[in-house]
Amino acid sequence: MARVKGAMMTRKRRKKILGYAKGYWGSKSKHFKMANQAVMKSLSYAYVGRKRKKRDFRKLWITRISAACKLNGMNYSTFMHGLKLAGVDMNRKMLSEIAINEPAAFAELTAKAKAAL
Repeated sequence: MARVKGAMMTRKRRKKILGYAKGYWGSKSKHFKMANQAVMKSLSYAYVGRKRKKRDFRKLWITRISAACKLNGMNYSTFMHGLKLAGVDMNRKMLSEIAINEPAAFAELTAKAKAAL
């Protein structure tokens, strides 16, 4: 049986990592060992970032809804509880969009929530 040498796969793997590291400063984009470390760190940050993004957006939507509720004489928690009792099933993203773009419609929602309490 013929001897298998790993040069092709090694080159392919290194080229892939150096491709990921393109644009990094100095040795991190040129030397495989440093590039590999930088890329592994970057990929872990990217993974964490994808989870954080969901958290951050939810926090933003809640802040927007809370601000709109205060304009209508309510606080966030009682508003959400009132909507639940009224049977209005709408996610926070849509509620924040309504609060920004259609204040009159949001005022109606707050009135429904108050009525349900």
